[in-house]
Amino acid sequence: MAAASFTLNGQSLTLEQLAAVAYGNPRVELHDDARRRMQASRAVVERLLAEGATVYGINTGFGKMSEVSIPPEQLNELQLNLVRSHACGIGEPLTEPEVRGMMLLRANVLARGTSGTRVAVAERLLAMLEHRVHPVIPARGSVGASGDLAPLAHLALGLIGEGEAFYQGERMPAGDALAATGLTPLTLQAKEGLALLNGTQAMAAVGGLALLRAERVVRLAALAGAMTLEALKGTPVAFDPRIVAARPHSGAVEVARHLRDLLAESEIRESHREHDPRVQDAYCLRCMPQVHGAVLDGILHGRRVVEVEMGSATDNPLVFLAASPDASDAILSGGNFHGVPLAHVFDYGAIVLTDLMSIGERRIDRLVNPDINEGLPPFLTPQAGISSGYMIAHVAAAALLAEARVLAHPASVDSVPTSGGKEDHVSMGMTAARKLRQIVENAEAVLAIELMAAAEGLEYRRPLRPALRVEAAWYEVRRTVARLKQDRSLHPDIHNLRAAIVRGDFDGWLR
Repeated sequence: MAAASFTLNGQSLTLEQLAAVAYGNPRVELHDDARRRMQASRAVVERLLAEGATVYGINTGFGKMSEVSIPPEQLNELQLNLVRSHACGIGEPLTEPEVRGMMLLRANVLARGTSGTRVAVAERLLAMLEHRVHPVIPARGSVGASGDLAPLAHLALGLIGEGEAFYQGERMPAGDALAATGLTPLTLQAKEGLALLNGTQAMAAVGGLALLRAERVVRLAALAGAMTLEALKGTPVAFDPRIVAARPHSGAVEVARHLRDLLAESEIRESHREHDPRVQDAYCLRCMPQVHGAVLDGILHGRRVVEVEMGSATDNPLVFLAASPDASDAILSGGNFHGVPLAHVFDYGAIVLTDLMSIGERRIDRLVNPDINEGLPPFLTPQAGISSGYMIAHVAAAALLAEARVLAHPASVDSVPTSGGKEDHVSMGMTAARKLRQIVENAEAVLAIELMAAAEGLEYRRPLRPALRVEAAWYEVRRTVARLKQDRSLHPDIHNLRAAIVRGDFDGWLR
């Protein structure tokens, strides 16, 4: 995803900006205002240290050990030990786009000027982004309490030249990756290790990128549903604007308009308008505005929450500059690192997207099931019996749906007290983000299967032509998936069509 260069000022970012940096390499720089705020907040930290004040995380221990005072000569060691001890992630690494998203978001938090770090810390994150040095960050090990401690610790390890990193497709010691690009390891000073570790940037990056993909899936589900409706000779009457205006949920109104646009000028529809004994279609066709619309509303709610989060101060403690000459600077401890706002919307997204998969699976069944598929050949094969056609493609969709139903169980309803009971309520936000990511991948595959099956169904309505935009989408499907004249392995077709969806080949049908 290409994007112009932009500056970071601690501002709210869009999911599109997150994706532009995650999947591309636009130049990202610090705004001059951000530099000034960071320098001012750093001066507050250094002044308090010089005065001998006791401030959590700067000259004290962490969590349960916050009552332990640390002498000045050990403050840098305190930050180094914090990063090393917290880097205990487990499992497969996060993807390169997810790590890039984390790096961008962490730099943006520092740019707000409430973290008390030097400008050099944010600059190093952006330099690593530019040179494509990506720390190896295990996906598991965060409970989303003081934010994503373990993932962010692995990110911080890369800045100090420890741990591992990916560079030019090769996994190597992070110090070697920095050296290859002319960068030197960063020496952390007071407060800086803690400022890098406290926050929600791992779950925000993983879940935010997943939400953006989910939004594409739900919008393209209208295209798949329109193709299926045409193949089944259904009616668009249920999408009449008067119906949705009588119950005007914004998502339903938008989906109904989208469906009307997709289904305009259809020969198939005209062929049975006057002589169709059916009064109304099955729910999976008739209720697309209501179901898809509710899913869209849920995903868009998640987008709004994540976009607020991406421009928020999420570490602890926070440095606040005096707002007036008669006020004082302050360093305050709070709980902005807690991941529950994100955990809730990622769980919500997982639930609604699973419901979208459910209605899509029902449409696939109606296309292939000879008992209900309105005269289409059994399992969309011209050689029923000797050939199985799309029978097992539907089974695969059902399997993906079953897995999504398990994964849709909310992570945020669980909490395991940690840190000796000091961190006694946790969000499980990273778990929610990873589950959402998997459900999105499943949903993309189910969407691909429905597009394939619906395109196949349209073949049996020739010479009648579907709606103009449906016909254009049929051609796009056929660029990747050939007609099923005899049985073949459909695995490559599903894989390639899902890849086309992710690549954006169908984005012209999003609205």
